Amino acid sequence: MTTREPADSPTPSSQGSSQGSVLGWSLTVLLREWSARVEDASRDLPHGVRGYQVLSAVVHDAPPTQAALAARLGIDRTVMTYLLDKFEGCGLLERRQDPADRRARRIVPTDHGRRVLAEVDARVAQAEDELLSTLPPEDRPVLLALLEHAATGAAPGEDRCAAVAGSAGLTREA
Repeated sequence: MTTREPADSPTPSSQGSSQGSVLGWSLTVLLREWSARVEDASRDLPHGVRGYQVLSAVVHDAPPTQAALAARLGIDRTVMTYLLDKFEGCGLLERRQDPADRRARRIVPTDHGRRVLAEVDARVAQAEDELLSTLPPEDRPVLLALLEHAATGAAPGEDRCAAVAGSAGLTREA
């Protein structure tokens, strides 16, 4: 059975030099759609996508200090204080004294915070599946592996969480 591509969708043969590069357009459209879908998936968290990045960094990494978390995500330390106050008030995380440095506070997720993040992660995964739904299921992991390989080659060692936060405009102070 043969399937037809929609008339307006680019095909490999139509991507010649007369049309220019489609890489920038493709990445822009996918990032825009991904950002909108992740914003919707994280709508229940304080501060939406920014909150998702904060909670994800706290849950998935060793408990960071407040200052390290702010630096990693490119968020002003004062703004980070207000974000963490909100998360603490919702029972998603706690500030605990660092046993190695009594002046520092470690940001630790609560069990409730871990459950909430698992729910949001599942919604994000569903949103990503929907975003890539026009691809055959067997092509999706190939695309993701190729994109990860290209991104790692372009920016080796870059912090993934900080890169997403920066690209999605989450480092703007608001």
